[in-house]
Amino acid sequence: MDVRNLTESTYVLRLEKSDFEFKAGQYLVLNVPGENKAREYSIYSPENTPYIDLLIKEVDEGEISKELKYLKVGTKVEITGPFGFFLLRDNEQIKRSHFTFIATGTGIAPFHSIILSNPALDFEVIHGVRHGYEAYDSFDYPEDRYKLCTSREHGVYHFGRVTQYLKKKGINKDSIFYICGNSVMVNDVTEILEKNDIIPENIRTEVFF
Repeated sequence: MDVRNLTESTYVLRLEKSDFEFKAGQYLVLNVPGENKAREYSIYSPENTPYIDLLIKEVDEGEISKELKYLKVGTKVEITGPFGFFLLRDNEQIKRSHFTFIATGTGIAPFHSIILSNPALDFEVIHGVRHGYEAYDSFDYPEDRYKLCTSREHGVYHFGRVTQYLKKKGINKDSIFYICGNSVMVNDVTEILEKNDIIPENIRTEVFF
């Protein structure tokens, strides 16, 4: 087990993969033995690595998110799963399609796993955060494919929410849209896409928190 800090409150928890297998986009349930504090986390790492990375943000009311950060190396944790169907579809569709991944905060986690697991993928990422330093591991994406939206910081990014970015930049109607984040954002983005005649089959959502 290892911890890599990204900001003061957000970190990547790395666990030994052992015989655990998953598909990019799935999540697991993690628990500290004996404490009954199980939580769901989308997997952040690609499929073909010997470890499992989880992108975790400490929250005031989240006991386990704080505790996990300070576990000693070698501490055993319980993992169940994988779960979820927030996945890319068959290989033929992956080769022929353009994907738009829209996330807020740590909702970027499943997209990080999907993109690194599929190097030939045709995609763009629209990532909404409060400040620029929350562009978690943005160097893992080609610069022209990662669009950062900051709601509380002016700079070289788009200033505003992802919904404002979509309204300003327009919708790629040939894309398949995956949306992950808080329920308000997911609902608002879905409404924008539907108003732009994106069919339900090409809108896939996951509420992250």
